[in-house]
Amino acid sequence: MNNQSLLIHEKSILYDILIEIKEHFEFSIVKFSDDDVKKIDKINNLNYLFITDKKIKNVNNQIILDTLPVNISKLSEKINLNFLKLKFKNQSNIKIGKYFFDLNSREMISQNQKLKLTEMEINSITYLSYLKKPVKVNELRLKVWGYQSELETHTVETHIYRLRKKILNKFNDNKFIVSTPSGYQIN
Repeated sequence: MNNQSLLIHEKSILYDILIEIKEHFEFSIVKFSDDDVKKIDKINNLNYLFITDKKIKNVNNQIILDTLPVNISKLSEKINLNFLKLKFKNQSNIKIGKYFFDLNSREMISQNQKLKLTEMEINSITYLSYLKKPVKVNELRLKVWGYQSELETHTVETHIYRLRKKILNKFNDNKFIVSTPSGYQIN
């Protein structure tokens, strides 16, 4: 299960139905009361959708469900589509170090300068930034490239070398990805 949550506001019947069939969803389902809405500021940055029967001020990512009965398959389709839109939006502006990344267009951005990256370059950067610690070449080879072979290959080293060179040429930064005795790391 991923970190997406469907917050159901004051619709106990809908909550009960969705909980019964929750194994068909890739998101968690949470019952949400009026008291919980007052605390909504604390969750506005999380990956959630909020189902309610009327628009609520200062709440992001709402699905207004004001007519019942509802076709569950159409509702499920609407929820999944909204989660996809939310994921796309969230991937459009990720900050790693002093740079912003648009994973959808595969761009690294700083001070109105953009650097186009390949899918593997984006995957390498996001993997390194996610772990926040040095990563050995073998781990990158397995987790980013999917190579399980123990054969000696310099694919990862060559790839990181070229990526670091691209970043240096565009942003004059040779310290974004550093090489340590323990592996590569985002600085």
